[in-house]
Amino acid sequence: MRSLFDPPEPRRVLPGEYPVWEAALALLNRDLAVTLPGQEPLRLLAVPPCDEDTDEAGTESVHVALANGEWHGNSLYPNAADDPDRALAAVADAAQETVTERLWQAWPLCAEHDLGMHPREADGQLVWWCAGAPARREPAHVRAAVGALDTLVRPHRPNRKKRRAS
Repeated sequence: MRSLFDPPEPRRVLPGEYPVWEAALALLNRDLAVTLPGQEPLRLLAVPPCDEDTDEAGTESVHVALANGEWHGNSLYPNAADDPDRALAAVADAAQETVTERLWQAWPLCAEHDLGMHPREADGQLVWWCAGAPARREPAHVRAAVGALDTLVRPHRPNRKKRRAS
């Protein structure tokens, strides 16, 4: 039995428990592997309710966590597990918040502008959106669909200095 001030012990979500969230997380892990190659894949953690006397089924909360079990932010909304599009949006928000807050860095970054991007719906799909560089009059743009950052090639920068061969 836990004391009043002991937080509940989280558990790793088993494969197949939340298949829609797992599919969404697989896409986010593709983007994570491309943008932060040294980072281990994100995972889902389930946290039991704080009140052990609750008899309601499914009252645990599910979070997107780093491989070491740390997470940040709100849990995934249970009704988001019913629809793949809503699940992807919810998991993308949770993944971004966990990575940003636990690793103390913006994620993912736009390779063109070196700015943090945000998930946003465009043309019926969830995409990584960059605000552009207003100071240089570069407009906001869609970088890639969520889960597709691995399909991009770094942009050509014509004004970038070339390296000298040694």
